[in-house]
Amino acid sequence: MFQFNKVPLIFLPINLAAAKWFAMPSILKFFFSEPRKDTITYIPGVPTIEPHELMSYLQETDTTSVVHRIIFKAFEEARGADYVLCNTVEELEPSTIAALRAEKPFYAVGPIFPAGFARSAVATSMWAESDCSHWLDAQPPGSVLYISFGSYAHVTKQELHEIAGGVLASGARFLWVMRPDIVSSDDPDPLPEGFGAASAGRGLVVPWCCQVEVLSHAALGGFLTHCGWNSVLESVWAGVPMLCFPLLTDQFTNRRLVVREWRIGVPIGDRGAVFADEVRVRIEGVMSGKEGEELREAVKKVRATLEAATAHGGSSQRSFNEFVHELTHRCGRC
Repeated sequence: MFQFNKVPLIFLPINLAAAKWFAMPSILKFFFSEPRKDTITYIPGVPTIEPHELMSYLQETDTTSVVHRIIFKAFEEARGADYVLCNTVEELEPSTIAALRAEKPFYAVGPIFPAGFARSAVATSMWAESDCSHWLDAQPPGSVLYISFGSYAHVTKQELHEIAGGVLASGARFLWVMRPDIVSSDDPDPLPEGFGAASAGRGLVVPWCCQVEVLSHAALGGFLTHCGWNSVLESVWAGVPMLCFPLLTDQFTNRRLVVREWRIGVPIGDRGAVFADEVRVRIEGVMSGKEGEELREAVKKVRATLEAATAHGGSSQRSFNEFVHELTHRCGRC
């Protein structure tokens, strides 16, 4: 939380199903009391949801860790905010927004992207980025699967090897962002032995890249993602369907939105463990055939919703203008 002219504000760069919990710490503590397997139907503003679709810290029973203490502290501080801004769009999460607005003034002002999106003049990463444009230019339209698990989350070596096996078996062209610490800082080359040779000519592995540039390229046909909220919004804006493999925090809830509600992606490892054959089948489904075509059409519709929200008179623009008006009026009385 931060203050503007002594007015407490909070900005949530996450989706509303996750943001809901910032306003309801008492429910958080209830969920932590025991492992839950029953379908959850009684949260205001959140449709029926399964326990494995909750944020990762709500799926755990031990609330004594340092991480949980930090989270609870953040929740308590969020309750003291006078205004909440969130990087989402009202038309995508109307019931959750309505429930939050019953708690306090709430403004959906997303999607928030750098000016120009893929052609931004301002750097959006502190890491060195590989230039993938020449390799992508040489690939057929819609043929490349982009794989990235974000800047923070980690996977196990077993998970990585299963995913790699599925990628190889699918025969798809791919661009894979492989952070040196994706498994461990002590294991900078975690891919299976022989992976490079087996994928030669159809795959490119880089330590980091400009994600919005890659997603915006005509060669892209799918995105195997950890479902970080920024990645989800960027993929929608670029019109790229997703294969969803969440790893922590709100990513599980984001997958629910992508797969179950918006129907613009497919799950991987939906019930826990991930296996190479499942990865292969999912990749083949998204990258070719009727399923991929349906997903791409669905992504176009969600993209149109984002565009309408940010256009003149759109819901996000109106929401931001209302916030500025309210804040200016209040500060004028200070």
